[in-house]
Amino acid sequence: MKIVKTVSEIREIIKEWRKAGYSIGLVPTMGYLHAGHGSLIKQSVKNNDKTVVSVFVNPTQFGPNEDLEKYPRDIKRDSELVQSLGGDIIFNPEPEEMYKKNNATTVKVEVLSQKLCGVTRPIHFAGVCQVVSKLFNIVTPDNAYFGLKDFQQYVIINKMVEDLNFPVKINPCAIVREESGLALSSRNVYLTDEERKSALSLNQSLRYAKSLISSGEKRASFIIDEITKIINNVPYSKIDYVKIVDIDTLDDIDTVENRYAVLLAVYIGKTRLIDNFAELS
Repeated sequence: MKIVKTVSEIREIIKEWRKAGYSIGLVPTMGYLHAGHGSLIKQSVKNNDKTVVSVFVNPTQFGPNEDLEKYPRDIKRDSELVQSLGGDIIFNPEPEEMYKKNNATTVKVEVLSQKLCGVTRPIHFAGVCQVVSKLFNIVTPDNAYFGLKDFQQYVIINKMVEDLNFPVKINPCAIVREESGLALSSRNVYLTDEERKSALSLNQSLRYAKSLISSGEKRASFIIDEITKIINNVPYSKIDYVKIVDIDTLDDIDTVENRYAVLLAVYIGKTRLIDNFAELS
């Protein structure tokens, strides 16, 4: 397993892999890897001859007063995990390598990027699309792997790939949770012990919503109210949004039937967490 820092070096390696006829998987991450990332890496290693894991805390997706500087970083820890899972390369560029001076090009998926997380983080998805499109151009993967915890991101990346004709298959991977039910996130490290207890309300509310739907409840407004009650009943919590949406358009729906997602974003203390469940069929 090798750590590569420059675009030119990884392109040379990819060139040799292509000559050998290898298939290539890409797992884009911001590092501080956990078992959720590990599940993506395992899928890529299983399905491709070679796997590249990008570890890059992308500055263009952080707004003012967000946690760019304090976002957790540990490349040694990351490299040990990637190697243990059979990954071949970590692409770990510096910001100056990815964004030259006077960079003037952006990539934005309109409409989808302006909903849900895009309301409170208006530049976030433009930054995500910018860096992912660059990674696709640099690594030229056959397959790329994204976790469904970031459901809006998954929908937006799919749309970008469709609109810009990237020759890459987007593979969604299930949310990985702690034994407690809390969705794995690099930002969980910010939570105090008491905040962590309150954070469990996210999954608890989603599980209750799922049980309501399974028992025949179809009123989105009622389900949202029940989720809201559970989360508001714990300390340190402040809801950003609770939504039930169409999985293609991310538009609010009134009646829960097929192809929907129940999405929420909640501040626990100062830490913003997201979680969801979706019916994709």
